[in-house]
Amino acid sequence: MKFTATSKILVAALCISGLSTVSAQAAEFVAKIGHLESAAQSRNIYLEKVAKLVNERTDGNVEFDIYPQGQLGNQRQMTEGTQLGVLEATVSPAAFLGGFNPAVSVLDIPYLMPQDTKQAQAIRDSAFGKELLASFSAKGVVAIGLWPNGFKEFTSNKPIDTWKEFTGQKFRVMDSNILIEQFKAMDASAISLSFGELYSALQMGVVDGQENPLDTIERMKYYEVQKNLVISDHGAMEDVILFNPTFWNSMPENYRKIIVDTFHEVIPDLVKDKAERVAAALETIKKNGMNVRVATPEERETLRAAIYPETKAAYIERAGDEGKKLVDLYEQAYAKVSAQ
Repeated sequence: MKFTATSKILVAALCISGLSTVSAQAAEFVAKIGHLESAAQSRNIYLEKVAKLVNERTDGNVEFDIYPQGQLGNQRQMTEGTQLGVLEATVSPAAFLGGFNPAVSVLDIPYLMPQDTKQAQAIRDSAFGKELLASFSAKGVVAIGLWPNGFKEFTSNKPIDTWKEFTGQKFRVMDSNILIEQFKAMDASAISLSFGELYSALQMGVVDGQENPLDTIERMKYYEVQKNLVISDHGAMEDVILFNPTFWNSMPENYRKIIVDTFHEVIPDLVKDKAERVAAALETIKKNGMNVRVATPEERETLRAAIYPETKAAYIERAGDEGKKLVDLYEQAYAKVSAQ
């Protein structure tokens, strides 16, 4: 008998749910929530915290069972599983959802989110953030919030002491036309490679460099095959919290509000935890001999001015009128927080 990707996740989810039957009996609403990070990483730690608080605040009537590290499938399987009701929820990096909902690729645009955490949260909470979440409803899921998960930085085996030195270099990217346009605007080239191929591609010189958060660079030991790093904070890493609509709408409105508010409430602590992990990762990277520099605010503004128009145009071309509306709302929100 052949199993499709969706049927495989159905079998896995049903088997795992059976293991928690005893603990689930007391709760009126039980949600299996799958994600890709390990149990020791920030996303999982704060999902567990949200689960505990939601359970307490609903008098034990809502229970979240958290399954980290792809236990319920890869992200595509978990997203489709949430859509179909095999899972009740998933927390996914926005970068993995562009094929499912092209509108969310707006988050791939470089320098979309300010470094200032309060300004960034104001943009998430703005009409832009609300409209972005609403765009998922047409895809058969309910998006209830955005969670920050750090920023991407550049590394290369060639010098990157100035933006001009990016000219002619080859960088690995995820399969995203926006990210390809990002490097074109920097006079560099982009090669789409899977994450699993990246270390060997850097080692063999297939690409000169890559972009990833500092804790990923440290965890994957890219410092072994890369010489230079610039802390640019150019790419915001945002998670999207997705629920199955049937499950979501089956709960009373006050429970839904508790869940949304609790996910939102823990964001400052989540940001702090992520920042501490990034700082520790940077120390490890430095100890292992990488040349590290921090881009100045002026450099970041120069780079944003150079690449924002091209990447915005690439996004709108793909996302159409819906994308244009989102960009307009974003630019209004960005102008407002920048003026404060």
